[in-house]
Amino acid sequence: SASLLPCSFLIAQTSQFLQECGRTPKRDCAQKYVVKNYFYYYLFRFSAALGEEVFYITFLPFIYWNIDHSVSRRMTVIWSIVMYIGQVSKDILKWPRPLSPPVVKLERRVDAEFGMPSTHAMAATAISFSFLIATMNQYKYPFELGLTGALVFSTLVCLSRLYTGMHTVLDVIGGALISAVLLVLFYPVWDIIDHLLLTSPFCPLLSIAVPLVLCYNYPKLEYYSPTRADTTAILGAGAGATVGFWLNNQYATPVYTRENFQLGFPLIGTILVVALARFFVGICIILLMRQLMKNVVLGMLRYRYKFPIGDLEARRRLEVEVPYKFITYSSVGFSATVIVPLLHQLLGLI
Repeated sequence: SASLLPCSFLIAQTSQFLQECGRTPKRDCAQKYVVKNYFYYYLFRFSAALGEEVFYITFLPFIYWNIDHSVSRRMTVIWSIVMYIGQVSKDILKWPRPLSPPVVKLERRVDAEFGMPSTHAMAATAISFSFLIATMNQYKYPFELGLTGALVFSTLVCLSRLYTGMHTVLDVIGGALISAVLLVLFYPVWDIIDHLLLTSPFCPLLSIAVPLVLCYNYPKLEYYSPTRADTTAILGAGAGATVGFWLNNQYATPVYTRENFQLGFPLIGTILVVALARFFVGICIILLMRQLMKNVVLGMLRYRYKFPIGDLEARRRLEVEVPYKFITYSSVGFSATVIVPLLHQLLGLI
């Protein structure tokens, strides 16, 4: 296990992310630690990142661009639902995170959130097992291999929450069980939901209106917690992607197939090169759109509500935080499913 000493590199890497999200680390209770086992330290720090924005914003689009549209749609829908239920449950139950001491908390930026259930555990379980369920009947691979991969992925993320001191065992088990129950409940109607998302004329309106209503009516707390901002970002990304799914189906945009490749080197090399090219182009567009919309939307809200650029408290107000996060991340979801595929087609990557 790790004893304690601050890692300046990790602090430097996370400082910009903290500022963008409007979170302030609790410096007054920072603990020092000495890392004695670097293997476990970096393994579980990496595993913890598999339940954060850096993973969602890369992995889910990658599936859409390089593997299968239907798989990506199902994963995006279940991820949005599971994360909303998990975030709201935290602020309704209000179970505290583990006390420090005795545990050592390696992630101070989310310490203001409540602990039960662990949304890292929920997301990891939902993403890994929804991927398994959505692909096991479409692709030929050993079911045991897929099941092992899903178990390893979700287990690593769950254990990382214990190692970093952010959750109790009960938080993690509760999060995983809630996700498992939701997967069981939604699996029988997956195809129906997917069909409605693609064909219903009300899909774009409901995809925007319902998440916005949920965000504006998020449970109120006595003090500020980043859960509402995170939830709004997640629902916004899901809403933008859902509108993109609907548009793609209406206008029959080209799908990604390897039959489109007519390059003069082996097929495996072709698939790898094109997949990397799609990912590089796509992630650049997503990051540019994310930064552009952050600046544009925040500028408009500053003009509307007359607050200075450095006023963190103003950015945390409901009327500012919700549209800021929702518009920004719905633009990200829309870009990933509509703008990026069009650019891929223009560049001959489809």
